[in-house]
Amino acid sequence: MIGDARNIEAGSRLECDICIVGGGAAGISIALQFLRSDLRVILLEAGGPEQEPATQSLYEAEIADPDMHSPGDKYRARQFGGSTTIWGGRCQVLDEVDFEDRPWVTDHHWPFGRDEMLRWYPAANKLCEAGEVVYDARHVIPGGMRPTIKGFAPRQFNPDAIERFSCPTNFAARYQHRLAASASVRVLLHANCTEIVTARDGASVEYLRVRTLQGGNFIVAAKQVILATGGLEIPRLLLASNATHAAGIGNAYDLVGRNYMCHIAGTFGRIKLDVPKSDIWPGYDIAEDGTYCRRKMSLTAAAQRQRQTASAFLRLHFPSIVDPSHGIAPLSALYLAKPFISYEYGKRLAEEHPAGIGRWLRHALNIATDPVNMTAFAWNWITKRTLATRKFPSVIVNSPHNLFSLDYHAEQQPNADSRVTLGTETDALGMRRLRIDWRHSPLDIHTAKETVHAIKEEFARWGHGTLDYDTDMIPHDVLQYGAYGGHHIGTARMGHSATTSVVDGDGRVHGMRNLYLTGSAVFATSSQANPTLSIVALAARLAEHVRIQAEARITLVAAQ
Repeated sequence: MIGDARNIEAGSRLECDICIVGGGAAGISIALQFLRSDLRVILLEAGGPEQEPATQSLYEAEIADPDMHSPGDKYRARQFGGSTTIWGGRCQVLDEVDFEDRPWVTDHHWPFGRDEMLRWYPAANKLCEAGEVVYDARHVIPGGMRPTIKGFAPRQFNPDAIERFSCPTNFAARYQHRLAASASVRVLLHANCTEIVTARDGASVEYLRVRTLQGGNFIVAAKQVILATGGLEIPRLLLASNATHAAGIGNAYDLVGRNYMCHIAGTFGRIKLDVPKSDIWPGYDIAEDGTYCRRKMSLTAAAQRQRQTASAFLRLHFPSIVDPSHGIAPLSALYLAKPFISYEYGKRLAEEHPAGIGRWLRHALNIATDPVNMTAFAWNWITKRTLATRKFPSVIVNSPHNLFSLDYHAEQQPNADSRVTLGTETDALGMRRLRIDWRHSPLDIHTAKETVHAIKEEFARWGHGTLDYDTDMIPHDVLQYGAYGGHHIGTARMGHSATTSVVDGDGRVHGMRNLYLTGSAVFATSSQANPTLSIVALAARLAEHVRIQAEARITLVAAQ
């Protein structure tokens, strides 16, 4: 059933077997595993069915360097469905190299191997509606996907790695009817968990304090508690719950909030390909299950070891949108429409210097002189993106002169000085806001430089393409968006020991009997992959573990 916390009588005590805090991809994925269970489950979601300004403002934060990190209330949504209400749907699996010993990246490791993750990707792909767990271009469709560049076979990159795309699926819209029909799961909207109260020994959760913006308050007592509120709100709640643990729950070794990672990304360089236009395909193919798929060029594990880099990949990208010399009408239309594009995507159209009237006129001229392509692009966008249930993932245009740029996306090195802490300001619920101090490391820049050097070497060896770029500009190009994409990772990472991690391999907070964390906060490393698919896989894995623990406890009690 789905209810509203604003209707709960003040001072009430709700009891359940499992309480899930957070109704995004992770929380909903867990709740779905208990729809027909004998266990009583409560899911607390801070938002409502739609985004509400007063609720969204609870995400506002103090930003140490606004040039390096977006405002705290951007790139995430405090509403039922969480950030799946605004995501782009990109799904990728973690690589084998992510679980290997890489001392040049980090001395910290995932507490299990990739095979354990592979067990849960089928469930995750199904929940994300991303099709089969096939992430190799040679096997997605009969005969394989079209090559990005025909005849180009780089040795330092895997050109057969792909991304699959969800609809993108809004988890609340897609699964709310199942939750509403369940007698086992109770969803409470507008329920803000403001404190975790522990038993006197500090080793277990006694209850959760819950408040509404209208002044309501009650507590939830659960035998097992799962925090699934995202990579920023999880450390915030742990640090704020300091009545028994002075430094915050799970923070005996000052690890909560540290090693905050996102991804390093940028678009740069000028590629000229000396091949027929028909040999170039930077766009999407459709798998037999209907999923949009796109190739990427991933730096191989061998190349990473040789060059001592983190993981990274490249995509062939259209020329810079802001420069009207590209002569491409749809790109100029996007440039002129940037005041109406959402923050998450419009940020990539930002310019260092205000555009003059001349630039605007040149973009308008591109549109006026190419009405055929402009009309075709608009029609495809309306039919395949706006009106379609499974949406075309992104803008793809033909380059009239075989000119492209490189789209770069890379893992970020864990860095203990990159962290979130509690700030000095408080929100409308009286909770201290976060202070976000995101930082990059020399390895992040080294990885970008080495990846670009490697692809330039490959083009030179091939002989049918050239890449021009200014090496000195690479730090600027990959940091111009700062902490990219709203991927909030690693702030309560998992590991074997309480001295190096916040949770164990099952997601249980070290030293706590019944408190679990899930989501990108617990990632040991960030990988090159967007996190949502792995978030859902870890959530499904945790749901099974918690269910087994709960059923074992019930059996033990019955036997006594």
